[in-house]
Amino acid sequence: MDKMRRILVHVCKDRAAPQRAQFVQRPAFCPIKHLSVAEAAAIPLDVQQRGVDVGVAIILQTANERVLLTRRAKELRIFPNVWVPPGGHLEPDETLLEAGLRELQEETGLKLEPEGVSPKILGLWESVYPPMLSRGLPQRHHIVIYMLLLSSRSHLQLQASLSPSPAEVSACLWADSRLVRAAVSAVDGEDAEVPLHGLQSSISVSQVSPDGALSDCALPLETLVSRAPVSGPDVERVSTGTKFALEVWLQTLETPTPDP
Repeated sequence: MDKMRRILVHVCKDRAAPQRAQFVQRPAFCPIKHLSVAEAAAIPLDVQQRGVDVGVAIILQTANERVLLTRRAKELRIFPNVWVPPGGHLEPDETLLEAGLRELQEETGLKLEPEGVSPKILGLWESVYPPMLSRGLPQRHHIVIYMLLLSSRSHLQLQASLSPSPAEVSACLWADSRLVRAAVSAVDGEDAEVPLHGLQSSISVSQVSPDGALSDCALPLETLVSRAPVSGPDVERVSTGTKFALEVWLQTLETPTPDP
């Protein structure tokens, strides 16, 4: 049998023609790139047999062009205390949109109707945890589908309906394009200066208490422009995959909408 050269993934909406999904290259520090034969053999059998999971992450864009980011609870097994969009695993027999809307509601309390969100696939990201071999052998391997949903409500209207699950979310943030540009400029694995474009030194976020109550809290801007450290424990930051999806989102804002 010929060796497999590549796998092409296509996605389609309703009965529309399938479109080839956009991938991105793995970052330079990706563990899969650097696994030696001995290290690969040392990965526990239960991890190897788990295979590659599929996840959906929702980039929820408000009517006033902000996106919702959530900070994962520090007790979570993978990527604790990291800023990401709402999302999670795809269950059997679910569509991507169904999974995304379910995870959005479970994590944030926001219930959106499928016909009112105009879904669009932004791209696929290969995610490995831990994100660097210096923090241990891979434990989880995912393909994450980033899906853009357009809401007709502003972030203030949606904020009134926020009811995050404290078991999964420790804080929420509505990021505008200026903040997003700063975050994605902090490329993991590089050390170039991050342009802050006059942003304030702190950002207002909604802190989630253990009982689920929300309170305003100031988060240092430097937290959201932090990079994944090369070694040692991880830090609070925007995840690498999230930066990829947000950069694509910024490009959609710059693309003119065709006249009807």
